[in-house]
Amino acid sequence: MNSNCMSATIHIDEEIIGRLKLLARDSETEDQVLQRLIRYIEEADLEEIIEARWERLQKEKAEYIPLEDV
Repeated sequence: MNSNCMSATIHIDEEIIGRLKLLARDSETEDQVLQRLIRYIEEADLEEIIEARWERLQKEKAEYIPLEDV
């Protein structure tokens, strides 16, 4: 955990704690597993945003008329 972060206690069902332990790599804590999963989801969301913008730009590019053709 970052030294700049505040810590808090949250209630997590025993089943979820067990699943977090199964997802742990080496000696990762449950907190570290959650941080890794959150980073993964954030990166996946970012990739989707980039892909959507790329597709929109490609569509706009297809509609583009060069100035010399006007």
